[in-house]
Amino acid sequence: MSAIPVVEAHGARIPQIGFGTMTLKGDVCVGAVKTALQMGYRHLDTAWFYGNEKEVGEGMRQSGIKREDIFVCTKVRETHLMPDKFSQSLGESLANLKLPYVDLLLIHWNNKDIPFKTSVGALCQAKKDGLAKHVGVANFTTTMLDEAWAVTSEPLVCNQIEVHPFINQDKVLATSKKHGMAVVAYVPIARGKVPGAEVLERIGKAHGKSAAQVSLRYLVQRGCIPIPRTATPAHMKENMEVFDFNLSDAEMTELKALNATNMRVVSPPHAPVWDTP
Repeated sequence: MSAIPVVEAHGARIPQIGFGTMTLKGDVCVGAVKTALQMGYRHLDTAWFYGNEKEVGEGMRQSGIKREDIFVCTKVRETHLMPDKFSQSLGESLANLKLPYVDLLLIHWNNKDIPFKTSVGALCQAKKDGLAKHVGVANFTTTMLDEAWAVTSEPLVCNQIEVHPFINQDKVLATSKKHGMAVVAYVPIARGKVPGAEVLERIGKAHGKSAAQVSLRYLVQRGCIPIPRTATPAHMKENMEVFDFNLSDAEMTELKALNATNMRVVSPPHAPVWDTP
């Protein structure tokens, strides 16, 4: 398989399809990460909160793929954004992964009680200390992005947010772009809502692809970086095979129209007040 394209943002080169690991645990996680890397994935997404960094690290080692060829992202939770706790969380992540640094470190969710100068300051310090090559954020709204950029001393290379055909994220996508940020799309198959959806199934049939592949391709053509999660090797392979076809303008328009559904599948109690379409 040919190399996966990369998205460049503020010096970061992020492979345009990543392997999501949320909910993968134990030997399943080790095996899935190992298989994904051996199959050609080069971008791994984990988080301290997922409780699987040890397994992700072990999967990396078992894969035989060189460390410098793998783009690893982890995240610090909203409960750990004060400098001392931030440092503790990142220290635990690196110990779990058995790595001296990660390629990308994100604030996983904002904490409205901690000023951006403090939380973003701790994030930037991790980069200055060589513990993260690049830094960014997740689940940030347009206002939060502008406020974070106003105080950051390091470029924020990405905003990791929920993106799939059934949600309108135009405002936050535009603000991310304004700041030169990549957008990493989590739950890109809308937690199983994509397979069986009439429009995606029909467009998929026209290209000899699955509905899931159509959803991923839609995101790729919008410039996003999808990070689908699966422990099934057949699905892993399928999720990578989205660079050998193109959706027409008409198909993209039809898929974009599904944004009006405005179905958000991830919105925990600590979520911010989301941008409205």
